[in-house]
Amino acid sequence: MIDMEDIKTMFDERTSVRRYEREPIPEGALSVIYSAILNTPTSYNGQQFSVIDVSEQTMKEKIYEIVGQKQIKTCNRFFVFCADYNKIKKLSQKKGLEMPAVEKTMDGIMVGVIDATLAMSNALIAAQSCGLGSCCIGYTRTADPQRLAELLNLPKGVFVVCGLAVGIPRESPDVKPKQPKGAVIHKDRYNEDGLTEKLEYYDNMITAYNATRSGQKTDNDWCAHILDYYKDIMGYRILEYLQQQGFDVQK
Repeated sequence: MIDMEDIKTMFDERTSVRRYEREPIPEGALSVIYSAILNTPTSYNGQQFSVIDVSEQTMKEKIYEIVGQKQIKTCNRFFVFCADYNKIKKLSQKKGLEMPAVEKTMDGIMVGVIDATLAMSNALIAAQSCGLGSCCIGYTRTADPQRLAELLNLPKGVFVVCGLAVGIPRESPDVKPKQPKGAVIHKDRYNEDGLTEKLEYYDNMITAYNATRSGQKTDNDWCAHILDYYKDIMGYRILEYLQQQGFDVQK
């Protein structure tokens, strides 16, 4: 029987690892990650996702040039998680079935994103359970999505959701504080009572963490730092990229 305390400890101690040893991931661990990905729960069992396992160093370095995150070229494997309607479209054409234009709906995009994200979460947990380090890299989606799509040979009906660097950890980062349970988990209905105060408490906690953590220290809080990120988002051209990949949302 699985030890519940071991599972809780694994989640409580999860960190984003950005520095890795050079040795390869053991085949057994890679098999566990693959199994976790393949058995991902998905909407309608449609499995509206695909994963590109990048192991060639030259390819990792090309992706690094686009995305700009060093862990991409230093990790052993870089997994790119994609929403994918190309697969079922190809089979429907083979069978002479009409493919609804689901990729032109907002829900179609959300389903693909959710499926790919669930697959990435499964892979992350599997990697951690095998003693590996990992780091989710959202810039894989935003840095230059069209250029990356061309590099990865993504057909219409497929777009990048997120990347995951995986390898043998070379560091043990401090565990970053997360929002308190009362600000995240609501009972029966959304409850705003005391929510601002809980978030203010967390904001101060993050400020203290950033000022005292091992490695690079900053004076960042949580709120203003995330708002700065939101400002960056305003300049992304994701809708244009999605349209180029065949996801021209109509409704």
